[in-house]
Amino acid sequence: AAPPPLASALGAAAGTAANPVQVAIAKAGWKEQLWKTLRVLAVAFIVISAFGAVMDDRGMSSRLGAASSAVHTAESSDKRFSDVCGVDEAKAELEEIVMYLKDPGRFTRLGGKLPKGCLLMGPPGTGKTSIGSSIASALGREFYRFSVGGLGDVAEIKGHRRTYVGAMPGKPIQCLKATKRFNPVVLIDEVDKLGRGGTAGDPASALLELLDPSQNSSFLDHYLDVPVDLSRCLFVCTANDASLIPGPLIDRMEVVRLAGYDLEDKLAIAREHLVPRALEEAGLADDAGVKFTDDALAALIKGHAREAGVRTLQKLVEKISRKLALRVVRSGDETAAATAPEAERGREGSVVSAETLADFVGKPRFSKDRLYDDELPVPPGVVMGLAWTSMGGAALYVEATKLSAPPASDDETKPAAPPRLSTTGQLGGVMEESTRVALNHVRAREAAAGASGLDGAELHVHVPDGATPKDGPSAGVTVATALLSLARGDPVRQDLAMTGELSLTGRVLPVGGIKEKVIAAKRAGVAHVLLPDDNRSDYEELPEYLKKDIEAHFAATFEDVVALAFSS
Repeated sequence: AAPPPLASALGAAAGTAANPVQVAIAKAGWKEQLWKTLRVLAVAFIVISAFGAVMDDRGMSSRLGAASSAVHTAESSDKRFSDVCGVDEAKAELEEIVMYLKDPGRFTRLGGKLPKGCLLMGPPGTGKTSIGSSIASALGREFYRFSVGGLGDVAEIKGHRRTYVGAMPGKPIQCLKATKRFNPVVLIDEVDKLGRGGTAGDPASALLELLDPSQNSSFLDHYLDVPVDLSRCLFVCTANDASLIPGPLIDRMEVVRLAGYDLEDKLAIAREHLVPRALEEAGLADDAGVKFTDDALAALIKGHAREAGVRTLQKLVEKISRKLALRVVRSGDETAAATAPEAERGREGSVVSAETLADFVGKPRFSKDRLYDDELPVPPGVVMGLAWTSMGGAALYVEATKLSAPPASDDETKPAAPPRLSTTGQLGGVMEESTRVALNHVRAREAAAGASGLDGAELHVHVPDGATPKDGPSAGVTVATALLSLARGDPVRQDLAMTGELSLTGRVLPVGGIKEKVIAAKRAGVAHVLLPDDNRSDYEELPEYLKKDIEAHFAATFEDVVALAFSS
């Protein structure tokens, strides 16, 4: 019989020398071996095809270093930013980003480009993290969050070299590994609290490559040592204070500013989100008799939770829910009721009202809206100002007093000595300069009018409360008004709060944080606010519910401020 064709071909190629592989194939039968090979190849082809289909469906790339401008968009889930209350320009900007990423073709036909990552800037407790999660839900993408607060090692971003013990990739590569996607929504929390001055590099500089759209298509991780395409990720960063973030890093992102919430916003958030969640965690979701009245929530916000965010309000609602759960348990068990303290005995009911609120959280922390009211009129030298802080807007008073009168001089031609000024209240360098500029402008103004009520005197300017550091360029108008009121001996109207920087020649310069300051004025119950004339457009862009019950006045010079501040 003739030898098998495959065996004869192998024998001819190898000569007369014996080959173990040829002998094994000849013994096993060449037909059976060929069928096994074909079956293995067929299975491998099916597996590779299925894996490729899954990768394409998930928007992943089979080539790590390939830069691609294609954006994977899932079907619309019809989800909105329901975790955050209030309608403002911040939501409009976020809606634009989401709509672009859902249908990029519609925008690219108009010449649009892929948006940068966005930076959510706002006080604590305003829902920045919730907005990032809502963006991922609206896009139908995976969501990944990591915090860089206190991060001082650049290897946390760029990864470690594999030569080190315990080496691992950086956070961006860990994100891809955890989500199994190449296009997740990545939330980088607390960007303004990055570590500084360490010996392990500057993490803020490492974030430049990660957030730059022109560089992150070939992001190089030290652990992988190959370029990775991160251009399809949407990076959302959060921060409280923009002054702590390096300028080149802010330039890589679209800044979306979130203001604090007023009473109406907090009521809606508590009613729709905080109360149902707290009752569910306390096991009272199915109990129809347990509820919070709107009057109780309003009293809770006014008396205990006046911060810009809702974090304190959330803690108080959870505390009340736990006490309600304990009260429900004691009402149905005599043994548990016997363990109640003396102060709790006799208190029944599962409805939290304004009258019973003190039983759960005690007396209000904030009993008065303002330091001076109708019972305690404003004395000369005291003016209410509006300030912006990283915690939101705040209404604060500037107090000026004269400690000693100018000494009498027999020589009328001799000029009076300049006043001696001292400041307290932990004022920063910028605010110290604004105080000196305000004093010199008031002195020049009074000298032109033939008065010298401040020359030669010892003056003291204080900004309560002293435990809080204060700085910024928006106190010049307030300090000058307080000093002019002190020099004249006339008090300023009580229903007025003001903000604005003052130049040495009396020009009122524009300032920032108008929305936060108006919210602070509403919180303090002020009916009139004075703003720089150049901030008129900022005020007009505010929602109508914020401008309700407040009359805004605009000043271009200090003469406009004087005409309003000393009017009846």
